[in-house]
Amino acid sequence: MPRRILFLSAVLMLGMYAAAGIGAAEQKRLRLLIIDGQNNHGTWPKTTAMMKKYFEDTGRFDVDVARTAFTHNGEELLEKYSLPGIKTTATKSPQTDPNYRPDFSAYDVVVSNFGYGAAKWPEQTQADFEKYVRNGGGFVVVHAADNSFGDWPEYNEMIGVGGWGGRSEKSGPYVYFNAAGEQVRDTKKGPTGSHGPQHPFPIVIRDPHHPITDGMPQTWMHKSDELYDFLRGPAKNMKVLATAYSAKEKHGSGNHVPMLITIRYGLGRVFHTPMGHDDRAMQCAGFATALTRGAEWAATGEVTIPIPGDFPTPESPKSRDN
Repeated sequence: MPRRILFLSAVLMLGMYAAAGIGAAEQKRLRLLIIDGQNNHGTWPKTTAMMKKYFEDTGRFDVDVARTAFTHNGEELLEKYSLPGIKTTATKSPQTDPNYRPDFSAYDVVVSNFGYGAAKWPEQTQADFEKYVRNGGGFVVVHAADNSFGDWPEYNEMIGVGGWGGRSEKSGPYVYFNAAGEQVRDTKKGPTGSHGPQHPFPIVIRDPHHPITDGMPQTWMHKSDELYDFLRGPAKNMKVLATAYSAKEKHGSGNHVPMLITIRYGLGRVFHTPMGHDDRAMQCAGFATALTRGAEWAATGEVTIPIPGDFPTPESPKSRDN
C-alpha cells in the first residue's frame, strides 16, 4: 500500500511539473511592437513585413504594428505589403499625427522602422515612450530609425549615436575603433551621417561574450547594404558589439564603425543596428539573426534564440527569400 501511494504521489508530482513546464513555455512568448509609417526609404512597408515574419518565425514573439496616420514614400508598396488591421493614409510629406499614441506599456520590446524626416510625435507620446524605456522597456533601433528625431534629446540618448536630422558635433562624439583595435570617442567637427554605395562588407565581432553575439563567428559577411558612417551622439552607457570597416574609397572615414550596439537608458535596454537599408539587405541571415536576438535581449536581458545553420560565413553572406 505505501508503494502504491508513493507511485501515485510521483505521478501527481510529474503532472504538476509538466503543467508548470507548459505554463513556463507559454510565458516565454514576448510581446513586440513595430512602430513605423514615416520613412525616407521607399521599401519600408516591405521591411516591416519582413521583420514581423522574422520575429514570428522564432516562435518567441507575438507581433503588432502601430503605424502613424501619415506616411510618405512607399505608396506603391503599401497595398502590396499591407498588414491586417493596419490602416494607412499616404501623403507627400510627413505630418505629425496628433492621435499617434501606442500603448508602449503593453509590450516587452518596441522596434522602430521610422526614418529620416519622420515628423515629431505628440508631446504626450514622447513622454510615454521615455517613461516606457526608462522603466525597463526594451527598444530596438533599425537603420534609418537613427536618422529620426534629431531634436529629441532623450531619443538621442536612447539610440547612443545617430546621423542626419540636424545632428552635429554638439550632439556628441563619433565612436569608432582604430586600426589598433582601440575604441575612440572623437569630438571633432564634421558630417553627421554618411554612407557610400551599397556593397557587401564583413562584420567583426568586438564582444564575443555578449548574449547577442555569443556563438557568432568572429567575422561574418553581410549582404550588400548601406554602411552608415560618421554617426555621433551622447554615446552614454553604450557598448559596441560589432563593427565594419568604412573604407575611404567608398566615401567612408577609414575607421571601423559600429554595426551592433547596445545602450542602457535608465532600466531599459536598447539594441541598435545601422544595418538594414532595404529588403535586399534585410534578406541577410546575419541581419535577421542579430535583429531577433537583439530584440530578445532588449526585452529580457538574455538570449535563447540560437545561431541558425544558415548564418553567414567569413567568406560569404547567406540570403533568405522573402
